[in-house]
Amino acid sequence: MSQAEQDRRVDYIEFPTLDIDATKLFYSSVFGWEFTDYGPEYTSFTDGRLGGGFAMVKEIKSGGPLVVLYATNLEEIEGSIKSNGGKVVRDPFEFPGGRRLHFHDPSGNELAVWSDK
Repeated sequence: MSQAEQDRRVDYIEFPTLDIDATKLFYSSVFGWEFTDYGPEYTSFTDGRLGGGFAMVKEIKSGGPLVVLYATNLEEIEGSIKSNGGKVVRDPFEFPGGRRLHFHDPSGNELAVWSDK
């Protein structure tokens, strides 16, 4: 996609983290993200479509936008989140168009995963 085609689209998303290594292990294990380190306090990721990064912080502050990921199998992802150090904070629920759950990653960031199945 050219830069002109990227105009006014979400281009990059950045999260805070308390532990770069734990974050990389969690997201690569659960979602298959790939990482590139830029020093000891920053790593970037790609999920194959969107890029972003994780920056070291001393404290995670809650609130802000909710990032929602997609999975074809919600139960499989739920199990993987739990077995890789994440915590489901809102059990799967139905909404028009599908189902979703909310989770905390190892640093405490809240994200959601939805599925149309």
